[in-house]
Amino acid sequence: MAKQNQTETQTKEPGSVEQNSQHLTPLSPFKYSNRVQLKTLLLDRTDAGSELAGQRVVIGGWVKSSKEVEKSSPLPPPPLTADDETIPARDVSCVEILQSRIPLIRNIMEVLGGSGYVSRKKLRDSSIPKPLPPKSSTVYLLLTDGSCVATLQVVVDSAVATPSRLLPTGTCILVEGQLERPPTEGKHAIQLKADKVLHIGIVDVGKYPLSKKRVPLDTLRDYSHFRPRTTTVATVIRVRSALSFATHSFFKDHAFIDVQVPTITTTDCEGCGNMFQVTTTTSDQKADKEKLSTIYENEGFSLEIVKAAAKEKSKQVEALKRSESNREALAAAIHDLQKTNELASQLEAREKKNIGTSLKDDKVDSSKYFFATQTYLTVSGRLHLESYACALGNVYSFGPRFLADKTDSAKHAAEMWMVEAEMAFSELKAEDKKFETKFDSGVKLTSDHLSYLADAIYKKPVLVHSYPKEAKPFYVRVNDDKTVAAFDLFVPKVGTVISGSQNEERLAVINSRITELGLPQEKYEWYLDLCRNGTVKRSGFTLRFDLLVLFITGLSNVKDVIPFPRSYGKANN
Repeated sequence: MAKQNQTETQTKEPGSVEQNSQHLTPLSPFKYSNRVQLKTLLLDRTDAGSELAGQRVVIGGWVKSSKEVEKSSPLPPPPLTADDETIPARDVSCVEILQSRIPLIRNIMEVLGGSGYVSRKKLRDSSIPKPLPPKSSTVYLLLTDGSCVATLQVVVDSAVATPSRLLPTGTCILVEGQLERPPTEGKHAIQLKADKVLHIGIVDVGKYPLSKKRVPLDTLRDYSHFRPRTTTVATVIRVRSALSFATHSFFKDHAFIDVQVPTITTTDCEGCGNMFQVTTTTSDQKADKEKLSTIYENEGFSLEIVKAAAKEKSKQVEALKRSESNREALAAAIHDLQKTNELASQLEAREKKNIGTSLKDDKVDSSKYFFATQTYLTVSGRLHLESYACALGNVYSFGPRFLADKTDSAKHAAEMWMVEAEMAFSELKAEDKKFETKFDSGVKLTSDHLSYLADAIYKKPVLVHSYPKEAKPFYVRVNDDKTVAAFDLFVPKVGTVISGSQNEERLAVINSRITELGLPQEKYEWYLDLCRNGTVKRSGFTLRFDLLVLFITGLSNVKDVIPFPRSYGKANN
């Protein structure tokens, strides 16, 4: 009796597949497809999916790694056919010898036949080896579907799908099968034994850039459309998503209103720097360049000719340096090269000045341009946000900003996302301790200065405030000591993450600042109206979102944390 009770207890042990498959609630597929996401299967459970053994699911994703294991059990011998039957051994007659040696006699005997004739053709055919059946193997795939970092092991028998189509990294598959516990303990608590392959998206191994292991991040930038399939970039994007959600949640919790500022603007918000011009035609610019080329040629030289001459003179200098035969000739050649380079620089500056003057001319033919005035991609949205802060109180914006800077810096890209906020009835106060190091008035701190402060001196985030007015945009409020109410927050190894300021509300002061910097006042009339009508003290800040992601992930180049980075000379898709 005791033995019978023990047997019943063993059959009802909760770990058995049969018991689990009967009592577990079936996994719910993703709302917009019939597949189960790996996040639901692996991460949203305390058992890592081990208790789901026995359930049938549909899984889809991309192959991260793979291997093929040939089955060790010997294959049964192929069945015999009529042609393969063994011909009994017997004595060979002289006629049969002649048949096998002389083709003409053999052919005649085959035609005539006869009861005593036995064809040797079957003997020859039986000696040809039959093609072996395809080998039997099992394919093990690590699959990711993007819902989480974790991967699922999928087991596919060669009888279900051709292994060579499944094995390449990056192959997309959709399979159906039963969840089971792996036969041996390892890092996977559950795996999928696939018995149906619903879809295979094959990969061209020779051209697919991720076929190689450990592709460098700088190389991946040339394949932005494949980068998210790597673990590093996929993780970075998840971090970006979490930070983006946290940003909106923070401002919502603090009663800020989200305002979308324009991407196309007529105003240079920073009052300096290079901006991307927005236009639908370049015919006028081409005409200007052709006109300038004609002028230079009439004067007896052109920029292209001077640059070509400088190139040739540079080659002559290098040749003279290698020969070391005539120092006087080398000195004369170097002097000649310097003069030629100076002339090229003057011509290039002259051309840029003339073309720049042409681009700044607002009196354009509206029939040739989409807008009736020159427009640019915005560098900052703070000026536009101020107009809404003067009506709604606290506002913010989160979006891309553009700077046409040709510097190839690890901390800069042509398109970067910014979080900007403006608050009415707010002032900026300099209340931190001052350090004794003195700088000459008007000297702008360089990135090297700031990096030294954050990386070497303090080794933690550093906040610098009360800048000389020459170092900040025109709209920043001027203090009584001729500094401006602005600050920057620097973090080690990244640089400036946050910049903030109190903005100028005094009409006379901001008018004088515009004049000092030589800015076209007519372009800022709409902004000056804020000071003329219902002005208020207001402050705001800009958080460089991409640099924040760079700081949190610990990577070294901001282009590696941007989904589709754009920089000087790089816009692949």
